[in-house]
Amino acid sequence: MYVCVCKAVTDTQIKHAIDNGVCTRRQLFYCFGVGSDCGKCNKYVKELLDDHLQQQPIMQPASNQPVLNTT
Repeated sequence: MYVCVCKAVTDTQIKHAIDNGVCTRRQLFYCFGVGSDCGKCNKYVKELLDDHLQQQPIMQPASNQPVLNTT
């Protein structure tokens, strides 16, 4: 689905960028130009960013493997 009609940017493109390390609206603006023309997409871009980042784990789960000290 198109999120920013002015720049022809889809939600899939935004989610892919977030998965690859983009974590702010400013970075999405620099990557795609979203929000720079009419601004109608800003609310949805923020929602996508917030929702997608909330699903990401803060820390990687701990391994059950023992840590070996080889020194």
